[in-house]
Order: sequence, then C-alpha cells, then structure tokens
Amino acid sequence: MNRHFPALAVAAALLAGPALAQDAQPAPQETVGVVKVDPATIAIGWRASKIIGSTVENEHGETIGTVDDLILTADQQVPFAILSVGGFLGIGSKLVAVSYLDLDTTQKGKTILKGASKDMLNAAAEFKYAE
Repeated sequence: MNRHFPALAVAAALLAGPALAQDAQPAPQETVGVVKVDPATIAIGWRASKIIGSTVENEHGETIGTVDDLILTADQQVPFAILSVGGFLGIGSKLVAVSYLDLDTTQKGKTILKGASKDMLNAAAEFKYAE
C-alpha cells in the first residue's frame, strides 16, 4: 500500500474488486471502522454548529449561560458542553463544563439545563482549555 496516499490505494482496491492470479492467495484484508447508519435519523439530530452559541435556560425559562463549545473525551464516550456563565456580553464571564447528557435539546430552539441557576453555575469550578 502506498504510504503517501492510503485513501487512494483503498479506493483503487475497492473499485478494482478481487483480482487474483490462479494460484495466488488472497491478501490479508484491512478492517476499516465504518458503521451503517440511517441518514434520516442523523438528519433530525442537532448539529454542533447550531448548539454552540445557543442560549442555555433552566426549566423556569431563566437564561443561565450560553454554549461556548462541545468537547468529546479521549475515549469518545462522554461529550461535555462548555458553558459561558456570568458577566455581561462576554466580559467577566467564565467557562464551566457540564455533561452534554444533562442538556435537554428536545424542545426546538431551546437548550435547557434542568436544576441549574446562575448562582450555581457561577459557584462551579472554572473550566480552562488545555494548551
């Protein structure tokens, strides 16, 4: 396999199909981590670009922050939402990490963090990005 162009080599092998000499043994197959998905299911999901920057409210409709970023952990099992809280127009605000699973995004156009308040988030540990 050409080390400089592995994607081209894979594509060429897929397009060429099996081409074996009469006595040749098949070459070992490389496994690619592709999962079958239903495009219709994905299409109704939330895009990160629509969540980042969205206002976060609590269940009482009070604005408690905005989504600054989304982060996947190294093991890709637990996504986190980084919220910007406190301050005014971004001045004096701080970042706080919450589990993305705690956000309710089922109400169209709303991001809700149930049980949260401005005071609670302002008192939470500040999140800082690694360099």
